[in-house]
Amino acid sequence: MRSRSSFDFSPRYLVGIDLGTTHTAVAYADLSQGAQPAVQLFPIEQLVGPGATAQRPLLPSVRYHPAADELSAHDCALPWSGSPHPNPLPEGEGEQGRCAFFNDPVPNAVLGEWARALGAKTHGRLVASAKSWLSHGAADRESAILPWGAPEEVAKVSPVTASASYLAHVRADWNRRFPDAPLEKQDVVVTVPASFDEAARALTVEAAKLAGLPELRLLEEPMAVCYDWLWTHKGDLRAQLDGARLMLVVDVGGGTSDLTLIRVEHGGGEPKLLRVGVGNHLMLGGDNMDLTLAHLAEQRLKSPGQRLSAAELSQLLEQCRAAKELLLSDNAPESAKVTLLGGGSRLIGGARSVEFSRDEVRALVLDGFFPLSAPDDLPQAKRSGVVEFGLPYAAEPAVSKHIAAFLQQHRQAAIDALGDADGRPMADAVLLNGGVFRSPLIAGRVLDLLDHWTAQRPRHLDNPRPDLAVAYGAVAYGLARRGFHGKIGGGSARSYFLLVDAAPSPASGRGGVQGVCLLPKGSEEGEEVFLAERTFSLRLGQPVRLNLAATVEDTAWRPGDIAEVDDTDNFRRLPPLALALDAGSAGGRQEIPVQLAAELTEVGTLRVQCVAVDDPARRWKLEFQLRGDASARSELAGQQLHPRFLEAAKLVETCYGSAKSEVSPKAVKSLRADLEKILGGRDGWDGPLARELFGALLQGAGRRRRSADHERVWLSLTGYTLRPGFGYPLDDWRVEQLWPLYGQGIQYVNEAQNWAEWWILWRRVAGGLDGAAQQTLFADLADYINPDTAKRHPIAGWLPKRSYVNMLRLAASLERLPAAQKAQLGQWLLKRLEKAGEPEESWWALGRIGGRVPFHGSAHEVLARDTAAEWLAVLLKQDWKKTPAVGFAATLIARMSGDRERDVDETVREQVADRLRESKSPKSWLEMVTTVAELDASDEKRIFGEDLPPGLKLLQ
Repeated sequence: MRSRSSFDFSPRYLVGIDLGTTHTAVAYADLSQGAQPAVQLFPIEQLVGPGATAQRPLLPSVRYHPAADELSAHDCALPWSGSPHPNPLPEGEGEQGRCAFFNDPVPNAVLGEWARALGAKTHGRLVASAKSWLSHGAADRESAILPWGAPEEVAKVSPVTASASYLAHVRADWNRRFPDAPLEKQDVVVTVPASFDEAARALTVEAAKLAGLPELRLLEEPMAVCYDWLWTHKGDLRAQLDGARLMLVVDVGGGTSDLTLIRVEHGGGEPKLLRVGVGNHLMLGGDNMDLTLAHLAEQRLKSPGQRLSAAELSQLLEQCRAAKELLLSDNAPESAKVTLLGGGSRLIGGARSVEFSRDEVRALVLDGFFPLSAPDDLPQAKRSGVVEFGLPYAAEPAVSKHIAAFLQQHRQAAIDALGDADGRPMADAVLLNGGVFRSPLIAGRVLDLLDHWTAQRPRHLDNPRPDLAVAYGAVAYGLARRGFHGKIGGGSARSYFLLVDAAPSPASGRGGVQGVCLLPKGSEEGEEVFLAERTFSLRLGQPVRLNLAATVEDTAWRPGDIAEVDDTDNFRRLPPLALALDAGSAGGRQEIPVQLAAELTEVGTLRVQCVAVDDPARRWKLEFQLRGDASARSELAGQQLHPRFLEAAKLVETCYGSAKSEVSPKAVKSLRADLEKILGGRDGWDGPLARELFGALLQGAGRRRRSADHERVWLSLTGYTLRPGFGYPLDDWRVEQLWPLYGQGIQYVNEAQNWAEWWILWRRVAGGLDGAAQQTLFADLADYINPDTAKRHPIAGWLPKRSYVNMLRLAASLERLPAAQKAQLGQWLLKRLEKAGEPEESWWALGRIGGRVPFHGSAHEVLARDTAAEWLAVLLKQDWKKTPAVGFAATLIARMSGDRERDVDETVREQVADRLRESKSPKSWLEMVTTVAELDASDEKRIFGEDLPPGLKLLQ
């Protein structure tokens, strides 16, 4: 990113962009106006009908992807059509520094108001809630997955691209109207939820770069709301805040709810504001309310047990949103109708309608999302929430309970601000923001709630534009940075920790995960925190990676303090930090002692540097890794190792080292048993120990071919110590080092056990292989599994020795294959299973291929649910008591994910559940089919094929 000093001229405008889940809003101020520049709205030109454009205060953050020939070029024409908006490339890039353009992968996509209207009439062509996807860490946010659940013929885009398209639209309109002051040359502030982690923030910046905005600042939305209020009341701030000591900002947007506490300090001059608390990420907002209405409409439109498709629900959702806003408004009608249109030739004739009454919708929203609950009525610790359109919404819908939990979490900060340890600390001023608070009913309910919790009703700080305040506040923040009015203090909203492996406890013999405090909460921008008490060894010639976590807890951590971070929701894992360090940068030394320095940047993100102990002027910056970046090859040395690890590594070196002396065949054959004598049974080898053993084995990879026993034992131990190929720091690099060996094949091709260990190795680490590698494996396995080609020469002759069963188990583990290839693989297995003699593992493989919840793959590559239902029809005809593997396969295929695009119909799941009860299958299987349930250890083992390393817990 270029520095601001590289601009050819000073920015004339301050521009604030609220890139919202539901709407995008833009405001700006002209800095040439002098001491009191006015903050004003930038209405956004957009399509409002075929070939018709108009300026609107808000740009709906939605995209419509039309069918071929559905819309003409004239229909989609915008005032800047044919004059693409420039995206300046850094000097030296591109063709002589020429301008590139934002290339939308769907050139005829419609954005904004007309897109929303089109989406309400059509199935599966509307991209919505892209911002929510940016914060969904379990999804591949840079893959083309939206619209979620759309038919194959519908063009798709990634959440990053969708977000970039809204920003590019704003930029094009701005540059048309201000050609002498292009947006990319102005001081731009883009807002994000306070709960966005480093990955979501970085992806927002990436979207801005794609849109041609390489230089910007990020600001948290609740802070923007507060800045807007401060700017509006800059003339009478003391009177407005007289007596107020603690402000609660409740920002309920379309996709998230953000909670912030701001301390008000009174003195001789203007009140000073200090942020003292922020909430955790909460995917709960207007979208949830719309979904609740859509689910209610679905119940009335469909027969019992039937569900709408994701595409149908998407269409219904848009109409429910409009009905909700209408019925919650002032002077609302008594009722509103929503209509689900038919598809294809039945577009009109297949239409079905349902009506919502005003009282019904108001009761549903007020009592369901803003109930008058007690202050100690907190969200229940549920295992999972609602999953819809692939997004995991909050399990508890009551915003009231989340406010109570937030205030309890920040009790000490409230006591410090109020100066009263007695009673229940409660904010004495509240600022409400978000589109839902356009409704006086909802705003009044929140005030009633807080009044219900305390002896005195909090002061309601007015916010006349709850859907525009964030954009206005982003500009006001820029003005504060330039000295036009006071800034809000508070520094970092979180404490950041470096994760390290703890020493084993005497009781369990196993270690845990601890965090070393890098940056305490409250650290100010640019204030460097130096971890002077801890020194690390940085290995040269290999990149380094650090794993981090953050917490919003009020604990007064100090740099270097140790925190236990195992199994707690209070600590949120962050993307790892990595550094590629050239070996030549340390004068030929292999290692260099370093210490860590951390600071909060001016855009609110964490910066960490390695500082040479012997020369503090030498620093290396670590970068956040948002993808599975295989360039990170080494951690900072110093983690706890098994006390006898060096002895075990010596055994490995004896068998696979470079020494020319002959090793007795017995030593190789007994290597595993000898390692277990030293380290204990291998089922107790935890993640750190297993990965260190893998490192020792990898060093001897070139000597694995000394004998058939060398090869067999090496393959067995290597796969075991790297299983499941992901889930532990630097596993991406480990798999990258291992994968080239696949092209070399095995040496002892006539040894059946070596073939078995070969396929087991790749099955064990399949979760760490990318899509291209998995495609390579599938191509090599296909002829063996396809019943037609398996009969041919020479395949038929090779099968007896090449371990067909383990080939099959490997093929079933390739979850990153496209759904079409999974369907093909399953059809081969079904054809094989029609004949006697097919191994029982084929049922397991079928279940793994058709599973609804991937073990390591992406949800968008899951087998189509219609195909899954066809397979279940075959499985339901089998004898599950005689062959339990059939029941487990059916469990995986019928497993409930909560995502209607993946889940088979309820009637089919009920049939599977009945058969599970009848065959007396394990209770956990039944739970997976009837509820959104996590796997227990035995079922996790059954899916993977063996135990996972102790202490390594995969996120579902």
